[in-house]
Amino acid sequence: MFVDKVRITVIGGRGGDGAVAFHREKYVASGGPDGGDGGHGGSVILRVNDNLSTLLDFRYKRKYQAAAGVSGQGRKMAGKRGENLIIEVPRGTVVRDAETNQIIVDMSTGEDFVLAKGGRGGWGNAHYATPTRQVPRFAKAGLKGQERDVILELKLLADVGLVGFPNVGKSTLLSVTSNAHPKIANYHFTTLYPNLGVIYVDEGVSFVMADIPGIIEGAAEGAGLGHDFLRHIDRCRLLLHIVDVSGSEGRDPVEDFHAICAELKNYSVDLSSRPMIVAANKIDLLPPDSDNLQRLRAAVEAAGCELYEISAGTTAGTRNLMRVVAEKLRTLPPVTIYEPEYVEVVEAPTDPSAFDIEHYGNTWLVTGAWLERLVQNINFEDYESRNYFDQQLRKVGLFARLEEMGIADGDTVDIYDFEFEYQR
Repeated sequence: MFVDKVRITVIGGRGGDGAVAFHREKYVASGGPDGGDGGHGGSVILRVNDNLSTLLDFRYKRKYQAAAGVSGQGRKMAGKRGENLIIEVPRGTVVRDAETNQIIVDMSTGEDFVLAKGGRGGWGNAHYATPTRQVPRFAKAGLKGQERDVILELKLLADVGLVGFPNVGKSTLLSVTSNAHPKIANYHFTTLYPNLGVIYVDEGVSFVMADIPGIIEGAAEGAGLGHDFLRHIDRCRLLLHIVDVSGSEGRDPVEDFHAICAELKNYSVDLSSRPMIVAANKIDLLPPDSDNLQRLRAAVEAAGCELYEISAGTTAGTRNLMRVVAEKLRTLPPVTIYEPEYVEVVEAPTDPSAFDIEHYGNTWLVTGAWLERLVQNINFEDYESRNYFDQQLRKVGLFARLEEMGIADGDTVDIYDFEFEYQR
């Protein structure tokens, strides 16, 4: 099964919690706090694997999470960093943000890419010792890792893309000019997924050609199979348009030529302006009294393209066509590498006093960027950490604002899913 587009969720590992510990050693009085820091969470990293040619592995697993960092320990021992999660993808995979559809990275260069960063480890209580606070009994919790929904979209890395109506001989041409073995039969849509073949023209001269499932009218709007696979010729430097000049399918070759050109333009204006060579195939089946070849040549030349006569079934003219293609590729720019469109938002320092309060009956919902980060850093299972949290809320004036707005004893305060009962 060929899978070329999937949506997945990636989550960086949570950072380990900082430790609350005190140095205890014989003959050493008042050893002081020595809780170590938590380890950073692991990151989710994308890596190119040239042995993969499909995104099938992502069809059954859609959530990927890196390992969490280990919590710190006494004697200022930091926790172990969480292991990174390596996700292997085929070369040519484009990663998009699921919400904005912007390109995050194009996995074509072979370099690893950090897709979801792990959370920072929390500080141990050794960081909070001061001359006036010599026995800090609290530490920071580790932060959550980055979470994002992304779309993986495979765009094949091919120099030449074969386009044309179904059953015009694209797969046959690929099979007789390369080492590829696509399925060949005398019915429409024999090719259900793209096939790649390497064409060796001469010593040191070769290129990659992709056989795309047949395009029909309306493909750019989703008809047939062409819409799903047109993306695979986005990167192709040259299009090789195969036309059945014999009209064996009962269609007119000139109309076929114009119809395919129109579908390419409807899908992408850039794609329609890509350099194109036209091959009049099945020349051996052309009736003697037919004017199809002359009419097709006139239409092709009017469109500014070159026409070559071939018979993929008998291999006549195919060798020369591949040499022409190789020569044309020498003058064209390299395969397209998509530039990132997604801009990572770097959070600016937040104002602790900038928070919003909403009142729903006996519940007070408090939100704010600084408060959200504070909640993530608190270990609510620790008594001293909860006291520190209370001090910070009083320091930024939250309780004073609540009292001004009329909060009553026993009301519930909700700060990012952490709830407590208010008491003056």
